[in-house]
Amino acid sequence: MNDAKYHTGEFARRASVSPRTLRFYDRIGLLTPSGYTESGYRIYGDEDLATLQQILALKYLGLSLEEIRQCLNRRSESLSRVLQRQKRQMTEKRQHLDRVIRALDAAEASLASESFEWSSLTRVIEAMQMEQDREWVKSYFTDKQLKMLSELVTRSYSGEAMQMFAGAVWTEEDQKRASAQWQYLHDECKRLAALGADPAGEEGQALAKLKTELLSAFTKGKTEVETGLKQFWSNHNALPTGEQPLADWAPDMTSPDADFIAKVVAVYQANGGA
Repeated sequence: MNDAKYHTGEFARRASVSPRTLRFYDRIGLLTPSGYTESGYRIYGDEDLATLQQILALKYLGLSLEEIRQCLNRRSESLSRVLQRQKRQMTEKRQHLDRVIRALDAAEASLASESFEWSSLTRVIEAMQMEQDREWVKSYFTDKQLKMLSELVTRSYSGEAMQMFAGAVWTEEDQKRASAQWQYLHDECKRLAALGADPAGEEGQALAKLKTELLSAFTKGKTEVETGLKQFWSNHNALPTGEQPLADWAPDMTSPDADFIAKVVAVYQANGGA
């Protein structure tokens, strides 16, 4: 492999991805350029191309960005868990398709029958659609974890707060986007805390604004939901480590990092931030 170097645009063309994708991967620490020019432009090499090919291959298999990060870090235990999830997901998709095919076969066979009713087919399709909308969650959590999550939600949120969630749809793309945003927030927090940055500085306040917006997007500014969310995490973190269903989802925060984000948020709110 040669030692060729490419600017972002050229590298994006060679890799058949957009420059925006490369900038995003850099921002979340998934694919960091080999270097930068004196003017601050990103420089990529052939090794970066090989890494990007791995990322795209794993993404094609349906892995989340955090799971891809774990694979690239060569965490064998995590990779094994990821592969098990993917196998389970593919198996469930196959089962789902089999059910749809059986339903269509039954509908086709009944078309010639005088007892055929379209309403029965409609109910089957609706049930299949609802199952498909929720199916992605099963690829990330075991049945035991899903049961624990349900119990935590019931214990943490009031009936009024639960009503506010009624009818809401949270897709896999929503989860991937939220996970990437929270991971970026905590990565930046670690970086600034390590640098001893001023919590009142521009970068620190940008983090406070981002965290406030992410929380607001979930709670919609509803006090009942905010209270339930705090209680949920309190109940969750009180569980033994091995029984916490979201342990793999929460970014690792050390005490200095947690102190820093608390300080930037305190300054933000003191200055009139929502």
